[in-house]
Amino acid sequence: MVLRRRDFISVVGGGVVATPLAVFAQHPSPPVIGFLSSASPAGFKHRVAAFKEGLSKHGFIESQNVAIEYCWAEDQYDKLPSLAAELVSKKVAIIVTAGGSQTAAAAKSATATIPVVFMQGGDPVQLGLVGSLNRPGGNVTGVTIVTVETMQKRLEILKELLPKANSFAVLVHGRNPNKQSVLGEINAAAKVLRVRVDVKEIVRESDFDSAFETLAQKGIGGIALTGDPIFTNHQERFVALRCVTRFPQFTHTAISYLLVA
Repeated sequence: MVLRRRDFISVVGGGVVATPLAVFAQHPSPPVIGFLSSASPAGFKHRVAAFKEGLSKHGFIESQNVAIEYCWAEDQYDKLPSLAAELVSKKVAIIVTAGGSQTAAAAKSATATIPVVFMQGGDPVQLGLVGSLNRPGGNVTGVTIVTVETMQKRLEILKELLPKANSFAVLVHGRNPNKQSVLGEINAAAKVLRVRVDVKEIVRESDFDSAFETLAQKGIGGIALTGDPIFTNHQERFVALRCVTRFPQFTHTAISYLLVA
């Protein structure tokens, strides 16, 4: 099945909302939307709210004329393939993925017929999600946001805020498919800014404590967080760790905020 983006009305507001009118018409009432995320329900509350709001604007109300089947990996990315397969087995009308390109990749691998809509950072062509930007082809389409390409700008902001600092850190998710592209941007930015950048890989929540402790001991000036749901899910943890370790600043573009001492 070839999925045409014109068949979708998409709304982006903290998450992706897609109402595939043509696809829904082919399914018995109420159609079921599969919602697949690598994150946790608590961390994605605002995105789920935006998702439902977008659906309601186009006449689809959960539990009235549309059902939503939620599958959460809770930061355990290894669960994504089985969760995607579970949605396929339930014959959902469409799978909406949120929480990174690995989520979209899992959905794509699980089905070649059920439409898949994604919102993720990085190049979807390079990641193998679509054939091209103007003609995605297949059953997968969606929205890509600029996260990888802004890595240099994030470090520039930190340098402007801390002109005397000559070392910074970047936290990346060790299993994010965009990791190599992000590392390339980081290395290029470090050369331009003439600063040292310490990269720390985060795979699970328990990695945060040791990473912050190590970076604090090194006297890192500030921390930039790359775009990944694991960082969005643990915003409160960052605030607490910052207070304990006394980092001057750190930035996080995924939720667009900057903490300043």
